[in-house]
Amino acid sequence: MRIITGDFKGKKIEMPVGYDIRPTTEKGKEALFSIISSHLNIDDTVCCDLFSGTGNLGLEALSRGAAKCFFCDKSRDSINLIKRNI
Repeated sequence: MRIITGDFKGKKIEMPVGYDIRPTTEKGKEALFSIISSHLNIDDTVCCDLFSGTGNLGLEALSRGAAKCFFCDKSRDSINLIKRNI
């Protein structure tokens, strides 16, 4: 898994082994951000990546120009993974 575009394009995102995390695919991220960008400009926005898992979507938003992102997950393993990915 990697960041698709923006300032951090190509940065690899560490994936968990043996966890119940299903990260959003690159194709899914591309579709999601295409829909979002057709309705608003993401530059300098604040976003929240709920049920973050790997932090994949929040990191993509930051790469695309979001000013800040809050990552939320109840799993301590996921939180540690998100910290490593950041």
